[in-house]
Amino acid sequence: MSESPLASRYASPEMLALFSPHYKYTTWRKLWISLAKAQRDLGLPISVEQILEMEQKIEEFSWDRIASYEKKLCHDVMAHIHAFGDVAPLAKGIIHLGATSCYVTDNTDLIQMKEALTLLQAKLLGAISHFSSLAKQYADLPCLSYTHLQAAQPTTIGKRICLWIQDFLMDFETLVQTTHELRFLGLKGATGTQASFLALFDGNTSKVQELEEKIAKAMGFSRIIPISGQTYTRKQDVRIFQALSNIAISCHKFATDLRLLAHMKEMEESFHKDQVGSSAMPYKRNPTRSERLCGLSRYLLSLQDNPTYTAATQWLERSLDDSANRRVSIPEAFLCADAVLNLLYHLSSHLVIYPKMIEQRVLEELPFLATENIIMAASQKGKNRQELHEALRKKCQRLSDQWKLEGEKGDLFQEIAEDPLFALSKEELQRILNPSHFIGRAPEQVKEFLLKEIDPVLQKYAFLKTPTIRVEI
Repeated sequence: MSESPLASRYASPEMLALFSPHYKYTTWRKLWISLAKAQRDLGLPISVEQILEMEQKIEEFSWDRIASYEKKLCHDVMAHIHAFGDVAPLAKGIIHLGATSCYVTDNTDLIQMKEALTLLQAKLLGAISHFSSLAKQYADLPCLSYTHLQAAQPTTIGKRICLWIQDFLMDFETLVQTTHELRFLGLKGATGTQASFLALFDGNTSKVQELEEKIAKAMGFSRIIPISGQTYTRKQDVRIFQALSNIAISCHKFATDLRLLAHMKEMEESFHKDQVGSSAMPYKRNPTRSERLCGLSRYLLSLQDNPTYTAATQWLERSLDDSANRRVSIPEAFLCADAVLNLLYHLSSHLVIYPKMIEQRVLEELPFLATENIIMAASQKGKNRQELHEALRKKCQRLSDQWKLEGEKGDLFQEIAEDPLFALSKEELQRILNPSHFIGRAPEQVKEFLLKEIDPVLQKYAFLKTPTIRVEI
């Protein structure tokens, strides 16, 4: 039997539980119980015994009976209403009173997504915390930076990590905002007019409003969709999927950077002693988790268009062509986002950094990057700036060609030291070529950014406890 790799390999037990049939259908029953409780509180003839019976039977499912009902009725919600009534016969007549199917389906989707968004917040914040610690540790370590993937002015490892953190911070803020602004569908009835509930309460509008507010509060929502057809506006799904795709964008960028740095032997993911890098080449240390992070991020990015099509093609007060689509796309998107953040969390806590390799690469390129500083130092000794520039241009071009055509790496530093035109000793050149003289304010930028932007967020959301995350393969 086919099984999604997101379920069998990549997603966490916590996220799988949120989108399991058990969670979904117990939530349906919780919504029916909340509806009955609120209706009783507002005067409808519903007994305490009926509510108690539903509460006692909330976990009692006969999956074969439910499947039989659905086959007969061709309606999943009605199948569950009948099955719940079978195990709670006292309450059978008041289950789903006044409601339409979207009362349980849409509201459950929102409950699942709200819980899932909170779980993702915790995992992303955990990764940000790991990256923050690394950025502090390596705030001052010079490294070669790249523009166009060509050697550019030096930066620091801490500054490079902060580039990743800043993107993830924006994603975290979007997750928090999206979760906070998520609106409950509430009780809207068949076409969004609440006509059935108004009839139940003999035209008492205030009771209908109070009924909806009671249920929203019981299910953990402070905000309710004010206007709807039968369903909540699918624009909510668009916002949620965009928040998930933002994570995918940042994770793909980070993982791509890490793969490039692994190629340069400056930074890589952990590689345990029994791990096999290649079935053919025993020496290989392929960045498998970074590659997987890119692959899953790409899949998550591909899902962001799906809800836009759904939102755009809704007919009037509702059509049903969104149902099967959302049944597949919503769990897939959250399971994939969860898998992506599991990998990010693992990589952020298992990064291996090689300072000596980083230093070697900086020193190889630094004489070329420092040519302007060298010209200035020689000019201060009375040398002609234009002659110095031309001499350096020729040396650099010749050594570059020699390296690329003959494979021999010349020593620009040594050539300048031996050239009387420059009149600079090795000691003077070494002072000029100190890597820390070329990193600008990078260390200060790191410390300021972490202090002003990251530490307050980590403190404010310290209550988000990251669950145990294991990436076994």
